[in-house]
Amino acid sequence: MIEKIKELTKDTAIYGISTIVGRFLGFLLVPFYTNVINTNDYGIYSNIYAYLAFLNIVFIYGMDSAFMKYASLNGVADKKKIFSTAYLFVAITSFGLALILFLLKSPFIRVMEIPVQYSNLYHYLILILIFDTLALIPFANLRLERKAGKFTVIKLANIILNLALNFILVLKFELGIEAIFIANLAASAFSFFALTPEILKNIIVKIDKAELKKYLKFGLPYLPASLAATVVQVIDRPVVLALTNESTLGIYQANYKLGIFMMLFVSMFQYAWQPFFLTNAKEKNAKELFSKILTIFMIIAGLIWIVLTLFVEDFARFEFLSGKSIIGREFLGGISIVPIILLAYIFNGLYYNFQAGIYIEEKTKYYPYVTGAGAIANVVVNILLIPVLGIMGAALATLASYIIMAAGLYYFSQKHYPIKYEYGKIFKILGVIIITGIIYYYLYYTSGLNILYKTFLLVGFIGSFFAMKVIEKNEFVRVIKMFLRIK
Repeated sequence: MIEKIKELTKDTAIYGISTIVGRFLGFLLVPFYTNVINTNDYGIYSNIYAYLAFLNIVFIYGMDSAFMKYASLNGVADKKKIFSTAYLFVAITSFGLALILFLLKSPFIRVMEIPVQYSNLYHYLILILIFDTLALIPFANLRLERKAGKFTVIKLANIILNLALNFILVLKFELGIEAIFIANLAASAFSFFALTPEILKNIIVKIDKAELKKYLKFGLPYLPASLAATVVQVIDRPVVLALTNESTLGIYQANYKLGIFMMLFVSMFQYAWQPFFLTNAKEKNAKELFSKILTIFMIIAGLIWIVLTLFVEDFARFEFLSGKSIIGREFLGGISIVPIILLAYIFNGLYYNFQAGIYIEEKTKYYPYVTGAGAIANVVVNILLIPVLGIMGAALATLASYIIMAAGLYYFSQKHYPIKYEYGKIFKILGVIIITGIIYYYLYYTSGLNILYKTFLLVGFIGSFFAMKVIEKNEFVRVIKMFLRIK
C-alpha cells in the first residue's frame, strides 16, 4: 500500500508544480489588480468571469470525464477511435454553441449585466470558450497517459504568458480590465496550439456512433451536475452584485481569492486522484488504500487551514512597495471571510475523494442530485444571509453548499461502493478545526489576534493531532521517510 500512496504522492507533486506555481503566478495578479483597478471594475470583471465558468461547463458537457473513463478501460488499439470520437464531436458542438452566443449577443449581454462601455468583452469571452474547450480532452489524455511533465510545461507557459500580457497591457497600454480578457485569450490560444501535435498524433477523421452514444450516456449527467457545481463556485458573485453593488463584489472576490492556497492543494490532489483511483480500482486492497488516502488528505488539509487562517491577514497586509500591499487597502475589509472559504475548500476536497465509488461503479446519474442540492442551498443561503451578514453570508453559503455536496456524494458512493474510512480520525480533525475556528473568530472580533494568541492556537492545533492520535508517531515517521525517498 505504501508504494501506491507513494505513486499518488509523486503524481500529485508533479501536477502540483503546474498547479501551485501556475496558480501562484496567477495569484500575483490579485495584488496587481487590487492596486491598479478600482473595486467597481474588479467587480465587473469578476461577474463576467462567473458566467464564463458556467459556459465552460456547457461547452464540454462532461465529455472530458467520459473520455477519461473509457480510455482508461481500453487498450492502445482503440485509443485513436476513443480520442477522435470525443474530440471531433466536442469541436463541432463548440463552434455551434459559439455561433449561438454570437447571434444572441444583445440578450446575453443584458442577462450578464455587462455595462455598455464593456460590451466588447463579450467577443473575447466567446473566443476564450472555443480555445479552452478544444484543449480539455488533449489535456485529459496527457493526464491519463501520466505525461505529467508535458502537462506541467504547457500549463505553466500558459500562466506565464497570461501574467506577462496582463502587466504589459495594463501598465504600458492602459487597457484596464479589457487587458485581462486579451491576455486570457492569448494564453488559451497558446495552449491549444501547443497541444496540436498531441491532437494530430491521436486523431482520425471519424466519429464512432456506438462509442459516442456510450460517452454521452456517461458524460451528459455531468452537464446539470457540473452546472450545479459551478453554481456553488460562482453564483455568489451575481447574487452579491444583485443584493449590493460592484464595489462590494470586488472586495468580496479579492478576499475570496486568498483561499487559493487551499484550492491549490485540493486541485493538485484532484488532478492526480482521478486517474489514480481508476487505474487502481481492481487492486485487492483498493478500498483500504482509498480509506488511508482520505485520512492523509484531511491531515494535510487541516494543517494548511490552521497556518493560513492565522497568518493570511499578515500576508494580505504586507507592503511589497511603499503604500502597495498584497491586497489593496480598499479591499482589506473583507479579510474575515478567508477561514470560512478555506474550510469550504476542505469539504470540496472530501467531495472529490468520494467520487471514486461513483466513477468506478458508473453511477454518474447521482451527480445532478448531489450538486443540485448544493446549488439550491448556495442560492438560498446567499439570499438569506447576504442582507444580514454581507459578504460573510456569501462565504457561509459557499461552505454550506460544499458540506451538502460532500455528504450527498458520500451517501451515494457508500451505497454502491462501501469503504470503511477512518471515521474516528476524520471527525477528530473536523472537530479541532471547528473549535479552533470558534476561538479564532471570538478573538478576532473582541481583543484581536496578536502573535501570542496565534502561537497558542497553532501549537494547540498541531498538538491535538498527536494527543488524539490523529497522527501517530510511527506512522508519521514512516510518511516522512516516504516523502524523502520520492524521486
